[in-house]
Amino acid sequence: MASVTISELFKIHAERLSLTWVAGQEGGFRIIFSEEFHGDSRLIIGDDINTLETRQDANVLTSPKKSLIGHLNLIHPNLIQVFGATEVQYLVELRTISRQDAIRQLLSHAPDCIIVADGQVVPKELTEACNRSKTPLLISPFSSNQLTEDLHYYLSNLLAEVVTLHGVYLEVMSIGVLLTGDSGVGKSELALELITRGQRLIADDAPEFSRIAPDIVNGTCPAALQDFLEVRGLGVLNIRELFGASALRSNKYLRLMIRLEKLEQDRLISLDRLEGAYRTRRVLGLDFPEIILPVAPGRNLAVLVECAARNHILRMSGYNSAEDFMEHQRRMILQEAD
Repeated sequence: MASVTISELFKIHAERLSLTWVAGQEGGFRIIFSEEFHGDSRLIIGDDINTLETRQDANVLTSPKKSLIGHLNLIHPNLIQVFGATEVQYLVELRTISRQDAIRQLLSHAPDCIIVADGQVVPKELTEACNRSKTPLLISPFSSNQLTEDLHYYLSNLLAEVVTLHGVYLEVMSIGVLLTGDSGVGKSELALELITRGQRLIADDAPEFSRIAPDIVNGTCPAALQDFLEVRGLGVLNIRELFGASALRSNKYLRLMIRLEKLEQDRLISLDRLEGAYRTRRVLGLDFPEIILPVAPGRNLAVLVECAARNHILRMSGYNSAEDFMEHQRRMILQEAD
């Protein structure tokens, strides 16, 4: 279960985003959990998750599902509420009673943290309310848009659901390609050949994938496996020491999956000669193209994988060679008929 406390979030980003903690210091142990764990946004005040009790415990507040971070929104609240110049001006221009009501409504949604950006002066009422409710209040001279984008990217990656898929994950022709197949089919040997041809290793054996946007799945390497590739007969190889840092990549968005299979003759004959062995495989709710690549003596699999990656890039741009070939044949037939 992924999580981060407000204190940890502050320590990580304080220097880079010039954050200053001005109120609500007692709320530093509030925890932001990945939404997959609890199904709604839950705020926990305290430094020990094992002490969680029921809703009656005053230290646990639950609220409707929220977005991670965003500008001030009293209707659809965020876990982290950001005040830019526009939001601060809105509060300042309200009459005193209306301003107090707005702040009370904001804090009733139990935000994990409030950040006042653009170097704005924090309204006195907001500072006092955050101290009373123990809500962390931070300020920064950075623009509200930059703060929102940077923290959203960090939190989305940190709290995203993660799955581990067996295979070797590489950057091939600038796109993320996952090589899968039964144990012993030759994935690592193929990966090693691709690396010698200029492609880059991301993770061997157990790459981790997380959905960081509605249409993006990001692939990374577990820290314990970083830089290493196991090849039968050679053992564990350190790719960084053998080929240099340029042979490695820390992450890449998943675009294509290639499954290596030893196929019998009857299955080889049944493969589509025009489109190839394309199908889709679902990962974290998204469908990705998967190619079944037959493994047989004499086949140059490295060249085939590179060609598959190039062809997929063409497909993503809207070009389909099989359709182009069929259209070409149709035109030839029409010309001969004339």
